[in-house]
Amino acid sequence: MTNGENMDIIKKLSEELNVKLTQVEAAVKLLDDGNTVPFIARYRKEVTGGLDDECLRNLTERLGYLRSLEARKEEVKGLIDAQEKLTPELIDAIDAASTLTEVDDIYRPYRPKRKTRASVAKERGLEPLAELIKEERDEYSPSLEEEAEKYIDEEKGVTSAADALAGACDIIAEEVSDNAEYRREIRALTTEFGKISSRKAGDDEHGVYEQYYEYDEAVKTIPAHRVLAINRAEKEEVLKVAVTVPSDLILNWLFSAHIKNYKSPAFKYNSRAVCDSYERLIAPSIEREVRNDLFDVASESAIKLFSDNLKHLLMAAPLKGKTVMGYDPGYRTGCKLAVVDKTGAVIDTAVIYPTKPHERIAESKRIVKGLITKYGVDVVAIGNGTASGESEMFIADTLSELKCGTKYIIVSEAGASVYSASKQGAEEFPDFDVTQRSAVSIARRLQDPLAELVKIDPKSIGVGQYQHDMKEARLDEALTGVVEDCVNSVGVDLNTASYSLLSYISGINLTGAKNIVKYRDENGEFAKRSDVLKVPRIGAKAYEQCAGFLRVPGSAEVFDNTGVHPESYDVARALLGRLGYTAGDVKAGSFPGIGAKVRAAGVSALAAELGCGEPTLEDIVKELEKPGRDVRDSLPMPVLRERVLDIADLKEGMKLTGTVRNVIDFGAFVDIGVHQDGLVHISELSDKFVKHPSEVVSVGDVVSVRVKSVDLKKKRIALTMKSEH
Repeated sequence: MTNGENMDIIKKLSEELNVKLTQVEAAVKLLDDGNTVPFIARYRKEVTGGLDDECLRNLTERLGYLRSLEARKEEVKGLIDAQEKLTPELIDAIDAASTLTEVDDIYRPYRPKRKTRASVAKERGLEPLAELIKEERDEYSPSLEEEAEKYIDEEKGVTSAADALAGACDIIAEEVSDNAEYRREIRALTTEFGKISSRKAGDDEHGVYEQYYEYDEAVKTIPAHRVLAINRAEKEEVLKVAVTVPSDLILNWLFSAHIKNYKSPAFKYNSRAVCDSYERLIAPSIEREVRNDLFDVASESAIKLFSDNLKHLLMAAPLKGKTVMGYDPGYRTGCKLAVVDKTGAVIDTAVIYPTKPHERIAESKRIVKGLITKYGVDVVAIGNGTASGESEMFIADTLSELKCGTKYIIVSEAGASVYSASKQGAEEFPDFDVTQRSAVSIARRLQDPLAELVKIDPKSIGVGQYQHDMKEARLDEALTGVVEDCVNSVGVDLNTASYSLLSYISGINLTGAKNIVKYRDENGEFAKRSDVLKVPRIGAKAYEQCAGFLRVPGSAEVFDNTGVHPESYDVARALLGRLGYTAGDVKAGSFPGIGAKVRAAGVSALAAELGCGEPTLEDIVKELEKPGRDVRDSLPMPVLRERVLDIADLKEGMKLTGTVRNVIDFGAFVDIGVHQDGLVHISELSDKFVKHPSEVVSVGDVVSVRVKSVDLKKKRIALTMKSEH
């Protein structure tokens, strides 16, 4: 990137992100030098002025777009120049364009065209007649009709003066359509005054899209989830969708912009050309662009919501130190059980048949009770898929008979089948069938959601809306970024992490992650962080990026089990000495008052004395206050249950505690211990006005709700979080 281009982009990014020029410049240089977002956000705070991972990801995405825009501008200039038509005015217009659409509008007249009515007319030699019409003279002698007769040439396909005039109008219509200024204004008018209109056009057996059968909403106000719903219905051929805008509004503006002499004999031909240009060429094109823009905005909104939900799900508090029985419900093939110990290792499996068509309940109870007693199972994690309701009642009944303090929880099994059938699932459990692997996944995702869910394609985890309708590459990019940020914020144990988990660590790709696991299997546990440099494909740069996020609890180097980066070990040691602590205190995790001591000495003065930046010093202190800490431990624990609640048991006004399972644009779905999640509509989330549900709740939140209404037939539960009046 040239210095000029660099500065233009830096300034634009600074304005858009509302951060200083120096911060943007530093971040761009770090990114261009091959540093990852998690590394920059955590270990280069002094350089960027403390830009966090969210800001850095927005910067990275926008930087890519602006660089693509600059590249396209140069490409268009070159293409027009090759035609020897590049003028100073065109150069200025291209340089001033702020979007790819604007650049393409400018290029439109110079773009090689397929065969059109205008190109045919030009081949027939009708351009001079079109130019004559465009002159808009007060009088024509001979008349335009008489002039048109001169162009009659049956060999060229012009059989009459009317044919000639029609061809000339086609040329004018295309020129009007190719005018970048006209298109920009018409696009703006359509966006401001247009409506999205949908009408029923096909079968909708279950009435899923009933509200859109006769539906109109302004382009400028339609919310993202409705755009995606309408698009999906159109794709399923349930609806016919169009952008409607008063044509008089557009044509009045177009006439005033293009036609200068309303009294000219040429007016009827110019007006015909303008109307044809809008109806045949401009309107369909602008409609596509407006709908594409709506889709892009709706997708970004849905992707952001999906990303937020995914982040909260991945960062849910792990259920540490518990032996868990994973329970994958089923009918014909039975229910698969997998008992995993406190470390996640599988210690036993079984298959039971408590549901239809078998209903071997007594035998199933005996097996479950035996496993719980033998292994001291603390929690039964039941998947929420097929036969979940019956399985929940069976487990609740069994636990009440056993009276051993074991509880159960319903766990989302979204994506478990994807993992079970994956290559990684087969590698991890080659002797298990897919349902047994699924039971293991259900158990482990309760023990450590992050470690288990990273094995699954984020799109399959099921905490979004309309994810299958979005641009797959963009969704993958965004969700991968979320997983990276989560994994790196928690850190991983170098000696126990799966290659899936390691592959999300800053600086480590999938090949490097597999090499680490292979090296570990062949050589035993890593003794210290720096030993990872012995692994093929992990060089100095990769080590710099990943080291701070890797943990080695048994290392002789005490800082290897903290988030302190190796580059700051000397600073950390000097800090300990300065405050009267030893490495043994780090191992013991006993630092009473270390933060107070640092503040008493003065953060700025102490940082200067130790030769580091203030953010680095503050981060070291946080790590020393709780060495080996898990940032997720402060989050609410999952709600464990002892008894089952049926939807028929719910009464209006009943107060319950639930866990937020999904947040969408119009509300939140909450698990209240019934097989069906209840919906808290956006209007019921708070006594105050709520612009978006994410302002109030997040996936994983434990909330208090009241039952507002129950529809047993449709199995719908309406909940409220408003205070009672």
